[in-house]
Amino acid sequence: MGEPTVFRCLSCGREYGPWERDYHCERCGPLKGGLEVLYDYGALSRSLSPYSFAQTKRFSLWRYEELLPVGYEYAVDLRAGWTPLYSRPELAAELGLSGLWIKDDSLNPTASYKDRATAVAIAAARYLGKSALTCASTGNTASSVAGFCAAAGIPAYIFVPASAPRPKIAQLLAFGATVFAVEGDYSDAQKLCREARERFGWYDRSDGASPMTIEGNKTAAFEIWEQLGGEVPDYVVVSVGDGSIISGICKGFWELVQLGFSQESPRIYGVQAEGAAAVVHAFERYRSGGRILPAEEPAKTLADSIGVGSPQDVVRAVKYVAQTDGGFITVSDQEIIAAVGELARRAGVFAEPAAAASYAGLLKLLREGTIPEGTRVALVVTGSGLKNPEGALQAGGEPIRIPPRIEEVEKTLEL
Repeated sequence: MGEPTVFRCLSCGREYGPWERDYHCERCGPLKGGLEVLYDYGALSRSLSPYSFAQTKRFSLWRYEELLPVGYEYAVDLRAGWTPLYSRPELAAELGLSGLWIKDDSLNPTASYKDRATAVAIAAARYLGKSALTCASTGNTASSVAGFCAAAGIPAYIFVPASAPRPKIAQLLAFGATVFAVEGDYSDAQKLCREARERFGWYDRSDGASPMTIEGNKTAAFEIWEQLGGEVPDYVVVSVGDGSIISGICKGFWELVQLGFSQESPRIYGVQAEGAAAVVHAFERYRSGGRILPAEEPAKTLADSIGVGSPQDVVRAVKYVAQTDGGFITVSDQEIIAAVGELARRAGVFAEPAAAASYAGLLKLLREGTIPEGTRVALVVTGSGLKNPEGALQAGGEPIRIPPRIEEVEKTLEL
């Protein structure tokens, strides 16, 4: 495993020894005082080469064990990471791009990108001797925690908004988690989860709580780089809720530069729904010279997985994306639903609305000229369409109902 040298506060820069703090800077608090895990990159660059990872037989995120803060011996035996990176040259040509790749993280164990963060967080919890995990979630993080805890044989205590989709809650219960459906929104679930972790000593895997989530999330950047033969795309586009996924991707590409494995980071763009755009608004204030402040706004979107009004990793997301010279945009729910169908029909990838938002965002970035023609783009799909079948029903229309006669098929096809 990698040996972290310091846990540093994102806001005030205060440094802590490795594992001295589990969650946040004691001075800046949970919303502004997220910690970043740093390593001796000079030493790592001397002990590793760009070809080191290809020598491992681990086809999961644990192939990058030397760049993670906990060792493989604490891992749970569920294969998170090393998901496919699909090339779609025909679609790229139609969009005017020289290359388009789709990182399909719907193929993780519980069908979302969240398994990356959970894989490292639960390993850290075992390393620290914690007896149970907890989280607050709109759905996918909860599913991930429930699944990994079931595999590890430890309890999972999960707080979700009572409005969370029934298919996602059903998955939690099937995994044997204790589920609290909180009568309120996501921020209410978050607050109750933080109180519970302090009272009962559970390890909190909520997005933005532990820096271990960022360490898991960064591995997709390593995979994109490795799967592209040691190169990086010009742009990466990903949907954003709390900000933890995009923060991890930014950190992963930054670390590749620190190690000397890449000359530069891609420009990274985050996509939010118009009705849940707290990170976008925080970024706009920051670019106008203002401070990055923890946001709390109403959130209303059919893309439930990114329907976050009080994002927990907003400070990190804004800072990290700005460092890549990227940005954030919003798309409408109508654009998101259209993207669900178009991504499925044109790329063969079935994404839930929150995940398809990245494709809707890519189309908007191309229309506006923010991403120029002739460039190479990696699109991150963060969750399966099976997570939210209502979105697919809206995107796909209705089947053709006919009597059981071949003539009816022929008539319908106008043959």
